[in-house]
Amino acid sequence: MRGSQHFNLWSVVTALFFSVGSAGAQESTVDFSSPAQAYVQHAGSFMLAANETSILVKSEAQPAAVEAKIPFEPPLLSGSNTHLGLGLATIVAAGLTAMTAPEGCEHNCTATSAPRDVNGTHAKLAKATVALAAATIVSGALVHWDDFHLEDGITDPDNLHALLGITGAALMAYAVDKSAKSSVAVSHAGIAELGALGMVVAIKLTW
Repeated sequence: MRGSQHFNLWSVVTALFFSVGSAGAQESTVDFSSPAQAYVQHAGSFMLAANETSILVKSEAQPAAVEAKIPFEPPLLSGSNTHLGLGLATIVAAGLTAMTAPEGCEHNCTATSAPRDVNGTHAKLAKATVALAAATIVSGALVHWDDFHLEDGITDPDNLHALLGITGAALMAYAVDKSAKSSVAVSHAGIAELGALGMVVAIKLTW
């Protein structure tokens, strides 16, 4: 009788032991990884998230880089463009002045020549040409003053541009003044044309 009770008791204990073991195995598995391995796994996840964030930031910043590649366009109305426009207007006015010149004495003129009109179209265009030339010189000095360096020599394009422009304007002004002060035809066309040619070369050097 006692032996039967002992057998039944051991049977119950054995059944309980196996049921508890199987339930524990189903609920969780034993983690045999070391603390160092666990740290590496978490660090890898963190690095992956950081890389994804940096890629997102770069992709968002890409449109700004594309916008920076747009070439800069200077404004249409600027000091440099004004200077250039005045120079070209001077050349055009000089050409119109030459085209409207009346037929008369230009070489070996004498005081006995017939009086001429000093306030006609030719004379007005000549005065306008000199005014435009003066405005060109002033605007060039204001805008490009820092471009002139004597130590670079006379062959420097900027220095030569200034020299030819000033000389050309001075020759045209002299020719107009010489003609305007005389009531008879005087030789002045050659000087005026030489001055206009100097301004043309000056513009060509830097344009």
